[in-house]
Amino acid sequence: MEAMIERCAGLDVHQETIVACALFGPLDKKPEKTIQSFSTTTAGLLELNDWLASFKVTDLVMESTGVYWKPVWNILESDFQLILANAKHVKNVPGRKTDVKDAEWLAKLLKSGLIESNFVPPEDIRDLRDLTRYRKKMTHQRTAEQNRIHKILQDANIKLTSVLSDIFGLSGRRILEAIINGEKIEMKELQEMVHWRTKASLPDIAKAINGRLRRHHRDMLQYHWDHMLYVEKMIQDLEEQIDQCLEPYRKEVELLDTIPGVDQSGAATFIAEMGVDMSVFKSSKHLASWAGLSPGNNESAGKKKGSKTSKGNKALQTMAVQCALTTARQNNRISAHQRRIMKRQGKKKAHFASAHLIVTIAYNILKNGEPYQELGPEYVHQKKQQKEQKMIEYLKKKGYTISNADPETA
Repeated sequence: MEAMIERCAGLDVHQETIVACALFGPLDKKPEKTIQSFSTTTAGLLELNDWLASFKVTDLVMESTGVYWKPVWNILESDFQLILANAKHVKNVPGRKTDVKDAEWLAKLLKSGLIESNFVPPEDIRDLRDLTRYRKKMTHQRTAEQNRIHKILQDANIKLTSVLSDIFGLSGRRILEAIINGEKIEMKELQEMVHWRTKASLPDIAKAINGRLRRHHRDMLQYHWDHMLYVEKMIQDLEEQIDQCLEPYRKEVELLDTIPGVDQSGAATFIAEMGVDMSVFKSSKHLASWAGLSPGNNESAGKKKGSKTSKGNKALQTMAVQCALTTARQNNRISAHQRRIMKRQGKKKAHFASAHLIVTIAYNILKNGEPYQELGPEYVHQKKQQKEQKMIEYLKKKGYTISNADPETA
């Protein structure tokens, strides 16, 4: 393998130890090699930093092993050019699996320029990513607690869901709090609790909440209610922290917010997952593939076979699909694209195709710094007609006669 880097090192990272292999020397000669193990404590990582600097190492590579690479990256990123390698792409020859050989193999691949780095965003974007992902988990926690409350109400034969579209709205919360506190709800109190725009009548609501509520039901409701309120407070705090982290990227948030289906929350997730510097991705297709929104490539003997969508960034993939679902009932280019794919390949592939389009649009918006321009639901059809017209004009220039096809023979 031809050498491309004079001084580099490979790191085999584990929970408690790191094996480092440094290769250095002229590109036209066999490199010198030195190997040493270090602890993953802060003192050990600083010792590793000094050891690498003593050999004037410029480039480092490590595998993306769980979360163990993160503290190593945090300490070394300011002094070295780091590459985070996909473990799937740098496997050694079977039967040669030791920590030392793994570190040496990584160093050899790096020296020959054969490793592409995974995308690792700047520190502030990584912090934002932690917050948005935790917000998503807390949102799921809130939904889980709400589902448990639904279940207990049904067990107690309280049919609140039959008369209120959202039992966790203003009216529903007032009634639930009274039920949990063991209050006797008369028609007068019920009238004060229920919002005047509620469609169901007061007698119907009174019948719905007249169940068989035991002490056990009330206790369980109290546990789930308290936890739900606690989680909602956490979500509110997370939202405030996310807004603070997004302050330097307010322009990018406003640009992404112009995309149909993408709201402030979606824009925050997009920035947290893929950053704002699109130069780290070769093209929008590379970004879509990294997000897990590109179809697999499976071809043999000239025949293309069906394959699964590539694996990628689940958080970005989920948010893009969610944004695509939001546009389903709208009338724009994205929704038209979704309906067109749905006719041929079904809902699931249509949603992924629309998510792919949204990520592509987000890439171009952040790259060019310009807001989304709606091209209309007829954009693809019009583009096809323009292409056909250009082909007709080209054929006419070549001397061909173009005539409309006979409907009976076409």
